Amino acid sequence: MKKQGERKEIILAGSGGQGLVVAGIMLAEAAIREGKNVVQTQSYGIASRGGFSMAEVIIDSEEIIFQQVQRPDVILALTPEALAKMQPLVNGEETVIFYDTTLIPGDYAGKRNMLGFPFTELASNLGNVGAVNLIALGAIIARCQVVAPSSMRELIEKRFSGKVAELNIQALATGYGLIAAGS
Repeated sequence: MKKQGERKEIILAGSGGQGLVVAGIMLAEAAIREGKNVVQTQSYGIASRGGFSMAEVIIDSEEIIFQQVQRPDVILALTPEALAKMQPLVNGEETVIFYDTTLIPGDYAGKRNMLGFPFTELASNLGNVGAVNLIALGAIIARCQVVAPSSMRELIEKRFSGKVAELNIQALATGYGLIAAGS
């Protein structure tokens, strides 16, 4: 049984090329920087771009015995296929689902646990559609507090330099801002 605040199970799902595996790795590294135990796994189709892609991250203050997400706290779905595949894993109202309104048609606004944002459109507005992963991570971190924002920012500054680091920090801030604007 999960204790509130100690264990977080996160699934990032979409299609190849959206940076979900990289986002999962970065989220895991940020949690490690905070001294937490982490497991990060990934799966993707044979097509490197366009096929189904998924990253799972488990963050816990205790030892992690079973290394697969069983009861996700957070699901990110960036494509309609990802949303459909993840629906059976939803753990009632406990699971928060973030989805990309740019690519996923339909109105889920009436569902309490579903948060839709135009992640891909916002990334395009920043001048780099590849930043969709960090915008989504920013929203997840702001809403679900899976890691401290400062941990992710420090990781970005360590991994990247110059304009790339600036763009990634701006993308992360854009995601944070989505949640702050809705508060």
